[in-house]
Amino acid sequence: MFHDLIKIWFEWSRDLGYLGVFLMMALESTIVPVPSEIIMPPAGYWAEQGQLSLWGVILAGGLGSTFGSTICYWFSRTVGRSFINRYGQYMLLPPERMQLAERWLANFALPGVFLSRLLPVVRHLIGFPAGLVRMPFGPFIAVTFVGSTIWCAVLAIFGARTIGQHPDLLDDPTALNVAIKDNLLWFVLLILALGAGWMFVKWFSLRGSSVAVPPSTVPADTEPRP
Repeated sequence: MFHDLIKIWFEWSRDLGYLGVFLMMALESTIVPVPSEIIMPPAGYWAEQGQLSLWGVILAGGLGSTFGSTICYWFSRTVGRSFINRYGQYMLLPPERMQLAERWLANFALPGVFLSRLLPVVRHLIGFPAGLVRMPFGPFIAVTFVGSTIWCAVLAIFGARTIGQHPDLLDDPTALNVAIKDNLLWFVLLILALGAGWMFVKWFSLRGSSVAVPPSTVPADTEPRP
């Protein structure tokens, strides 16, 4: 059953190609809970099989992530803080998540946008506070693209160099176990890296939970301007 689901997901990833990678990564950078960790490695697998270009996959992922963040940026910049505070909970944007993203941006500014692309939770939220505080769009989109592309490259290369070395993965149910055993160290390192990123974000959230965001950095209310 598990192998059948893996096969369906991988074949779907192959059939949609670069456009699928772009669209899924765009969703991942919005409020839609689509993990990049299940998007890029299968695309890297097909790149290793010669079905896709590895650099094409990485570029599609980076552009998709940037596009998704752009939507978040302009959405929040257009509708303003009052709208998000009132309706955010209905759009998978509860107040505590927005507060986390705002504290992150207040503490780390533009470098924090870059760093957020490599970390869970804040990765897909950072565009909203950036739009609210009207961060200059050019620098925001530049660091977003660079950070997103690096993250997509890590995941795609990981998929190509681990599961991509087993072309029989989809035909042989035991091949997945073999792939994991042969590359156990890399899987462990990836899990540890993701866990460390999550722990850092969690620590930052708890550390700043009682600290207000500086008003000068994130205004109390930002409404659309003509």
